[in-house]
Amino acid sequence: GGGTTKKSAVELMQEVLHDCGDTLRGLNHMTLQDLMRFNGIGEAKALTIIAAAEMGKRRIMEDSRDIQQFRSSADVLKYMTPLIQDLNHEESWALLLNNNARLLHLSHLSKGGLAETTVDVRMLLKEALLHDATSFILVHNHPSGNIRPSRHDEELTLRVNRAAQALNLRMIDHVIVTEGDYYSFSENGKI
Repeated sequence: GGGTTKKSAVELMQEVLHDCGDTLRGLNHMTLQDLMRFNGIGEAKALTIIAAAEMGKRRIMEDSRDIQQFRSSADVLKYMTPLIQDLNHEESWALLLNNNARLLHLSHLSKGGLAETTVDVRMLLKEALLHDATSFILVHNHPSGNIRPSRHDEELTLRVNRAAQALNLRMIDHVIVTEGDYYSFSENGKI
């Protein structure tokens, strides 16, 4: 748009970006009301900004869908980042895979609070069996940015791995995703 009488559209957007830490991630977290606090941004412009941010996220998701096989934790990071990196709460997901590490199904397991989310091990294994998966990768995010697993994360990994083995399912990894980084239980010798 045209900005305001005192600021160009570019200057106005620079002000908005500065207010959210000069990051697109911060912009993605802004609500309609947050954006409308700025002089020169009404509801229509705020909705346009939110829509543009969502289009950018979806473009990244398209690139991540090109992954044919999950050969590394970096593949998991690339695939899952667009889905969970901007969340301000924890979520757990499972990548259900075939023998060739190709994705059969992406299963949303749980949505939690700021510091943890609960995974029902039985539901995870049920999903894997229903989709004829032979292996899976457990994934969750840490909104805090801390990639280190908590004691709860370590206990969950152990429980899930033991239960999966009893059903002849292979837990390939448990990956914790933060903005641009990850922790892999497999790479760290914990699976």
